[in-house]
Amino acid sequence: MNEQLRFTKEHEWVLVKGNIIRVGISDYAQNELGDIVFVDLPSIGDIVEEGEGIAVLESVKAVSDVYAPVSGEIVAINEALEESPELVNESPFEAGWIVEIEVAGVAQTGDLMNQQEYEAFLKGV
Repeated sequence: MNEQLRFTKEHEWVLVKGNIIRVGISDYAQNELGDIVFVDLPSIGDIVEEGEGIAVLESVKAVSDVYAPVSGEIVAINEALEESPELVNESPFEAGWIVEIEVAGVAQTGDLMNQQEYEAFLKGV
């Protein structure tokens, strides 16, 4: 597991690379959703606010929003998910990433959980 990953209470993971934030969903979230069959991605250039829905995951069980953990501009989307949405299930932390958001200045991720805090949070879910 990547020690740099941070997690939200909505089960997104965040990887900070300077002022670029890569976002995906946790292994727990992909497992709860079941087989992902469609991913509705935002457009590059979209401006998003923290807490806003930025993508939609459709699975055999449910439809679920992915929320922006930070405010900024969508600078990359994982186009591979358009043809292979199952990557979210197969590789949630690597090939199954969803978007990258560029933030102005330094990303504020202090309210996000580290791996140990997230695992403790999951015990209460």
